[in-house]
Amino acid sequence: MDDVDERTGAGGERVSLVPWAEGDLWLLRRLNSPVMTAHLGGPESEEQLLVRHRRYAEQAPGRMYRVTLADGGETVGSVGFWPRTWQDTEVWETGWGVLPEFQGRGLAVRAARAVREAARAAGSHRYLHAFPSVDHAASNAVCRGAGFTLRGQADFEYPKGHWIRSNDWRVDLERED
Repeated sequence: MDDVDERTGAGGERVSLVPWAEGDLWLLRRLNSPVMTAHLGGPESEEQLLVRHRRYAEQAPGRMYRVTLADGGETVGSVGFWPRTWQDTEVWETGWGVLPEFQGRGLAVRAARAVREAARAAGSHRYLHAFPSVDHAASNAVCRGAGFTLRGQADFEYPKGHWIRSNDWRVDLERED
């Protein structure tokens, strides 16, 4: 898949989604800080990051992306979608992270909208879900801003062995927004 350019929404900075590549490990390390992983069970070890990086670079079905500013190409974070079985149904799951120095500019909402369109184009699953912690106000706001519908709360295991209370947000990929 080529770069995906997020063009929806009036004004603001546009983002592009660049498929994750071998040289993107530095970004995964930056996103692994205590501040960035506070709602995800904390930072991972270097070994865990290397395994994640390999999975991101090879990911199929689904795809991970480096999020860049469309004008200038500066990397601001990551976003992706991958398959998950949720409530006995095969769905896409999504997640994102925006580096601290780029937060508060609406970039995560734009990246989530763009990944929603990438998941729609990939086909195979009707729904795209996001599962932010109920107390992660920023990620829940991203879901609202990106057109997801809140379906309720659920206990969610992430990472393995760490249970959190999450909101279940969903987009119907068969409906045009």
